[in-house]
Amino acid sequence: MTRSPLDEISEIKEIDKSGMLSFSVEAAKHYAAAAQLAKPLSISYAEPANIVVAGMGGSAISGELLKDWARDKITVPIEVSREYSLPAYAGKSTLALVTSYSGETEEALSAFLDALKRKCMTVCISSGGALQEFAEKLGVPHLRVPAGMAPRATLPYLFMPLPMLLEKLGLVSKVAREISETTEVLAQVSAANAPELPLRGNFSKSLASNICGYVPVVYGFAFYRAVAQRFKQQFNENSKVPAKWEVFPELNHNEIVGWENHGTLTKNFSAIFIRDKAEPAEVRSRIETTKTLMQPAVSNLLEVWAQGKSPLAKMLSTICIGDFASVYLAILRKIDPTPVKTIASLKQQIKQTGLKEKIIRELAKLAS
Repeated sequence: MTRSPLDEISEIKEIDKSGMLSFSVEAAKHYAAAAQLAKPLSISYAEPANIVVAGMGGSAISGELLKDWARDKITVPIEVSREYSLPAYAGKSTLALVTSYSGETEEALSAFLDALKRKCMTVCISSGGALQEFAEKLGVPHLRVPAGMAPRATLPYLFMPLPMLLEKLGLVSKVAREISETTEVLAQVSAANAPELPLRGNFSKSLASNICGYVPVVYGFAFYRAVAQRFKQQFNENSKVPAKWEVFPELNHNEIVGWENHGTLTKNFSAIFIRDKAEPAEVRSRIETTKTLMQPAVSNLLEVWAQGKSPLAKMLSTICIGDFASVYLAILRKIDPTPVKTIASLKQQIKQTGLKEKIIRELAKLAS
């Protein structure tokens, strides 16, 4: 029997040159460090009427996770804005959370400028850059996170401060309890999916092996909506493969029809269902029925079961498994998971428009 490349530590290290896998191995440490980092941040805003998280990519997914986590906890609506400007309703009673890992993201800087003009209650998160520079000059609360990582690996630092900010505003409580459980669960998940453990007993390695050669389709529900989206994004950026995601029950009203007249085309897909032992009966029924209907159409039907008791632990434990699997899939494809050449090329070409420089000039005027 041929030994899997995933069981060759030397081969993993040779392909994963920048150590993307280490962020999954050390997930518990990073989330704990992010929580500690956010503790001293001082804000004195009133309770907002609405919350807008402005950012792109890894920054935006942190907002989506916050939205899902807080859905049954607060009555204040949360929206994620992936645009150059904030929604029309944003104003003095809006809490604008502007996130950009580099602090140089064009869209985030534009949203920051828009938030200032609308006099929103603004908080910024970055590892430095122009966002930190102008936040400090303008007296806007700013949380500086560690630099030097691939943006998608910084989820702990871009997400963990957000629920803590809600607690500082009096919108939620007992966040520390959820964080404590989450770090314990993440340590267990990381140990169970570590590169040293062979494929036979390593769930993430098996997941990667099963989807290798296929387009992964990830299905979530409830507070696993953004978790499914994160899976998709990690398969895109780490594994360098196309992927898609959908959410129950909405997918039963459109997506499911796409598998109806199955043939050779649909055999190019593998479906991943995110599951929870405490999932509502109505959701469980939909998932099981959908699996039955899809069985003849796709090549694989796979399940990822959440771990932990609190929503935070369940969400992040599942994400950790997906992060591991996306890197293992890259290893199987013999592709270094860290570089994102297409994104770098696109940014370089867009830079020529001069829009970012214009935004910087406007921020400088406000700061003068």
